Order: sequence, then C-alpha cells, then structure tokens
Amino acid sequence: MTITRDLVATHRLSDEHADMIRATLPLVGANIDSITKTFYTRMFGAQPSLLRNLFNRGNQAQGTQQRALAASIATYATHLIDPTLPHPTELLSRIGHKHASLGITADQYDIVHEHLFAAIVEVLGADTVTADVAAAWDAVYWMMAQTLIDLEHALYDAAGVGAGDVYRRARVVERVQDPSGTVLMTVAVDGASVIEHTAAQYVSVGITLPDGARQLRQYSLINAPGENYITFAIKPVAARPGCPAGEVSNWIADHVAVGDLLDVTVPFGDLPTADLGSTSVVLISAGVGITPMIGMLEHLAKAAPETPVQVLHADDDAAAHPLRERQSMLVSKLPNARLDLWYMDPVGTAAAAGFMDLSDISIDESAHVFLCGGSSFVHSVRKQLTAKGVAPDRIHSELFSPNDWLLD
Repeated sequence: MTITRDLVATHRLSDEHADMIRATLPLVGANIDSITKTFYTRMFGAQPSLLRNLFNRGNQAQGTQQRALAASIATYATHLIDPTLPHPTELLSRIGHKHASLGITADQYDIVHEHLFAAIVEVLGADTVTADVAAAWDAVYWMMAQTLIDLEHALYDAAGVGAGDVYRRARVVERVQDPSGTVLMTVAVDGASVIEHTAAQYVSVGITLPDGARQLRQYSLINAPGENYITFAIKPVAARPGCPAGEVSNWIADHVAVGDLLDVTVPFGDLPTADLGSTSVVLISAGVGITPMIGMLEHLAKAAPETPVQVLHADDDAAAHPLRERQSMLVSKLPNARLDLWYMDPVGTAAAAGFMDLSDISIDESAHVFLCGGSSFVHSVRKQLTAKGVAPDRIHSELFSPNDWLLD
C-alpha cells in the first residue's frame, strides 16, 4: 500500500500561505540544519524516552536523522508552492511505512509540532517568525502530517492491528551464520499459522540494551511469503570514523540464540512487489542491500519461476558478499535469470573489477527495476538507469538509512 495522488489531491495551500512559504523558504532552507538540531535537542530534553526507546541513537549521533527530517519537509514545502514539480508521493509513502513499522501514532505528531515550531522561532527569531509566517508553515506541517497519519491508519487497518499495536513476541527457531558474517534469524510467533507478508517487506526488531534503552531496527525479510515463520538477515556494523558501531545489530549477532524471544513487528514496506513476476525484473544491490532482493528471488522461485530476471550485485569481494551462495542457488533455480557481479577485489572470481558500471549491460526498458544499497550507490545507479532510458516510474529504490529524500 502506498500514498496515491487521490490521497493528497485536496492538499493545497491558500494563495496567501503559498506566497508566504515562497518568500520564507530560502531563509528556512539556509537555517534548516540549525533548526532541526535545535528541534531534536529540545524534544529529547523534554522527552528523553523518545531517544532511548524510539529514535535510532546511531543515526542521531551521525546527524542523518536530522538531515532526513529537514530534507523531507523542505521537499514537501517546495512541491506545495510549485505543483508542477513531481509530487513526493514515494517519499511520503516510504516514511509512512517506516513509521507504521515503529508503531507511530497520531498523537506523536503533536509532540513533533510543538518542538519543531519552537525550534524555528528560537533559530530565526520571533521578529522573523511572525504570526503570518507561523500560520503558513503550520499549514505545511499539518498537510504533510495528515497525509502520513491517514496512510499509517490505513496500514494498521490492512494489517488487522490497532494504531501502533504492531509488536509481537517471537521465538528464534533457527540461527544461521553466513560466511560473510551476516546472521540469519528465523522466528515464529506463537499461534500464527502464517505470518502474512509480501516479498521485500521488513520488520522492526526491538532490543533492550544493557543500559536499559529499548532500541529498534528494521530488517528485510528474506524468505518467501506464505510460511509460518519469517527470516531476516542482520549484518554486524563495526565502528568507523564518523559512524558508531551498530548497537542493535551487533547485540543480536553477539547474544541472541535459538529459543530466545524477540519483539518483532508485523511486516511493512512499500516496494511494489504485489505483482512481482508479471513482467521481467531487474534486481540491483550492493552490500547488505541484497536482502530484499533475496526475498524477491525466493518469491519468484516459488511462485513465478519462468520470469525473466536480471540480478546485479556489487561488493568489496567474494568474502564480504552477504548470502552469496543463497543468491547463486536461487538464480540457478530460475531458467530465465542471469547474475552479474562487481567486486572491488575480484581476484579468483568471475566478477568485474570496481564499482558497478552498467555501460555494457542491456536493461529491458519494460522491466521493473528494484534497487537497494548505500546512498551513493543508489544515487549513482539510478542515474545510470535513467541514462539508459529506463523510466523513473519503473525504478523502485530503498535505502537502509534515513536518506530516502535522495531518491526523489
């Protein structure tokens, strides 16, 4: 389920508010980093439990969450004052699905509103943020918020759960250590004969860490739909300059064993895979971005094995390539599939050397293309696909960081 144009068709600023946003957007944009930093400082100061138990502390430490919020609001406001621009429906849809997977409820938008507008006044000054300016930006915020609230309610209804009631206790029934260091966790929910999901959806997993914080992370499902269990892949994240070690992923990899209980949500995710197999498919990934592609390959092998499938993957080397053997095995099950690899160090393999380069790769322009990896990888490959004539509406991307605004 995604946001449709019908859902946002009535969201139009008044001429007065549009003129005010047009006049102040450059000023807000020039100060957006300060505004969002002040916003999060104020909100977490007033409600520290949000940082401990909801927001990703790693993303906060790197500033990626702050930039994502700033960019999403600016992108939405820019469309409202220039409706000729492409509507950010995909951006809003991705945000809504991620919010549903975290159990966000409508009342939490009031908390964000309170501290965000206080931050705008603090940074820009009360003389600048007049009543008219505040009213115009208030209209922008609540149009965006109401679109997300409506989608999240629809997602909860479709999942058959109450608003925010998404977590279930699940028992680990299998743990597999992949040669790449990635850990595959298979869990079952007591009493669930089938755990409903579609290919490439994800779940949030909640872990209470040694300091008492309950942190949440989202992981793609890699098993085919229709089972009484779900399997997700976790890649431990080592610390590097400017990036802390992965709190939740590392803790799960180090401590969770068969028989342990985890808090796992019902699945969400807006990659359009409901009709997967009805036309040719191109699956492009880098690193752990392979995980939703494995889920789609599992679905195709089970439900539509004759589908023409092109699989492209980039990694550091064969040893770092997550689920390499599983990917190869699944491709071999599909008679009309082919696999192309790129490794930075391809010694001893058939992979091409260096970054993924599509210059010599023929892409079916009628195919649906699914793309997942790091921000720079996704951005680069989207440009290459567009240059090869693939229509933007046939390219479906996902990132594992709060930079989804880069995709629109």
